[in-house]
Amino acid sequence: MTKEIESLLPPLYSQDDNPNAKAVVKYFTPDADWTWYASEYDSDAKQFFGLVDGFERELGYFNLEELEQLRGPLGLPVERDLYFKPTLLSELA
Repeated sequence: MTKEIESLLPPLYSQDDNPNAKAVVKYFTPDADWTWYASEYDSDAKQFFGLVDGFERELGYFNLEELEQLRGPLGLPVERDLYFKPTLLSELA
């Protein structure tokens, strides 16, 4: 997580009921089928809100420290998509 990306993410709960909420950053497992799209962030708690695409695709909370600890089936860590462009959550869902 860079300071630049952190500054682009709105605080938690600020996008409630906003049909134009955007995912600002994308994390993924290169060796599994999990993706996290963050649209809000609390830097103190290191907590995101956004779209989680794993067993199901749903909105929810996820934690930066937990993402940093995760490993896929081949032992590869979660990565940030360096080429991801902010996208409406409604388009991703």
